[in-house]
Amino acid sequence: MLKREAWLLGIRGVLAIIFGVLAVIWPGVTVIALALLFGIFAIVTGVEQLVHAIRPAPGPSNPVTGFADGTGPRLARGLAGGIGVVLGVLAIMWPGITGIVLAILVGAWAVVTGLSDLWLATRQHGGWSLALIGALAIVAGLFIMVRPAAGALAIAWAIGLYAIISGVLLLVAAYQLTHQGSGRGRMAAAH
Repeated sequence: MLKREAWLLGIRGVLAIIFGVLAVIWPGVTVIALALLFGIFAIVTGVEQLVHAIRPAPGPSNPVTGFADGTGPRLARGLAGGIGVVLGVLAIMWPGITGIVLAILVGAWAVVTGLSDLWLATRQHGGWSLALIGALAIVAGLFIMVRPAAGALAIAWAIGLYAIISGVLLLVAAYQLTHQGSGRGRMAAAH
């Protein structure tokens, strides 16, 4: 299961980096092209979040919350994933929306995804990279929402830089998860 999670994080990281590089290299792309790129990125990220939300929660229920361990993070991922997929589909269906509306959609999506990642990071040991991704997403989302009229160029650069940094951090998280899983196997073999 850890390999599958690492693989999904790795794909999400690579796609984020590709999306970010394209947004930084071609900041003058039309709003329509940016909307389509965002739509694809949001759908892929949303589906990845939904996959994590759907899988069964391991272990007994938490005595404080009454939920099975992992239920809260599953709900957060499900919400972030559902919003990502919906926003991605809307951006693809109506790519001619204005830059301001796109900026508000991107900003809101980044804040919700960031909050979800922060929540998940508090529940994982060694989740510092996920916490950093969440904090970065919230800051980028709030900046974009506060200044939606900054123009397509600034928005493209902000989105691109956010995507590149979060993509690198997702690859780090995938690497950590892979090594966390292989470390457990070595420890079990030693006993």
